[in-house]
Amino acid sequence: MRTRVIAPLSVAILSLFTLHQAAHAALLVEINKSTQQMTITLNDQPIYHWPISTGAAGYDTPSGTFRPFRMEIDHYSDEWDNAPMPYSIFFTDTGVAVHGTYEQRSLGRAVSHGCVRLSVKNAATLWNLVKQEKMANTSVVVTGDIPAAGSSVATGSRPMPLSTSSQRYRSLPPPFFIFGR
Repeated sequence: MRTRVIAPLSVAILSLFTLHQAAHAALLVEINKSTQQMTITLNDQPIYHWPISTGAAGYDTPSGTFRPFRMEIDHYSDEWDNAPMPYSIFFTDTGVAVHGTYEQRSLGRAVSHGCVRLSVKNAATLWNLVKQEKMANTSVVVTGDIPAAGSSVATGSRPMPLSTSSQRYRSLPPPFFIFGR
């Protein structure tokens, strides 16, 4: 008798868990310090691959698996001369974030004070994607080692091939306002 009650209950719980998993996308932000590259994966499908800049020697970006907990579109650093950090996604309690940079010539080299920098355009795309999929469904995984000083390992920004259903994740254009006559 006990087996008959437990089996249907187990199936029901497993079904609810599966439905819950399917309803929430899994967004993975992979940061490779060795190659100075970021890969964005949504539901096990790579959708973007971008050059980045991680922490330089003495300012290493921490390795590990993290969950973002705060997002700010227009943040400025309290520690580093009020430096702009557009589209910030904070993922450590010590203030390390993924954010845009206006110093795009440095992308592909480990030059930051610990944060992960990417172009402002790509940072906006990632910020909108994390907002859409929710921070609770996003993982940030940082791996690799700081490349040798002066080396530039990234060559350019290229989006991964996108399916028609992924097109909604491209950067949104700025708002358009119509003023009266």
